[in-house]
Amino acid sequence: MTTPKILAFAGSARTESFNKKLVKIAADGAKATGAEVTVVDFRDLPMPLFDEDLEAANGLPDTVLQFKDLMKAHHGFLIACPEYNGSITPLLKNAIDWASRPNPTQDEAPLACFRDKTAVLMSTSPGALGGLRGLVHVRAILGNIGVIVLPDQKAVPRAYEAFDASGNLTDEKTRIEVYNLGSKLATVTAKLI
Repeated sequence: MTTPKILAFAGSARTESFNKKLVKIAADGAKATGAEVTVVDFRDLPMPLFDEDLEAANGLPDTVLQFKDLMKAHHGFLIACPEYNGSITPLLKNAIDWASRPNPTQDEAPLACFRDKTAVLMSTSPGALGGLRGLVHVRAILGNIGVIVLPDQKAVPRAYEAFDASGNLTDEKTRIEVYNLGSKLATVTAKLI
């Protein structure tokens, strides 16, 4: 059986992002289930605001090409999605928009980074809904571009209280649920590849 390769990232660049901490817990679950996991931090891949004039003049930025290569090299995605004003963060939307652009220097199928990939979504926020409203938008976007988004998801409320100083979830039931998201993605993806 082929080992599933999972790319894990959060739609936040903030150093102490709660969503970065959350996705690492899910990544641990995927690793424990036998997946090969790569965790990416968007702070290490800064992408300019998507602009077709910029693209026409200079081609795809190097950081976009790096992100696209990572996406194409993996079978599934663990995505922690912060919620901004009830929706997707500009950082995550910008990364998705750039990744959806074809690379003119390669013979690349449309939406090659997304088609037939699997994904699991999660979020955490200081609010009582834990970022749940934003997950609806991310799910719709990814589904429209060919990603198989599993129904399993988790929104963790009151993020300031949910994590300890080491970045671990303090509630064991919640930790297991997030960990199991990674395990589920790895298991389902292994069956599909």
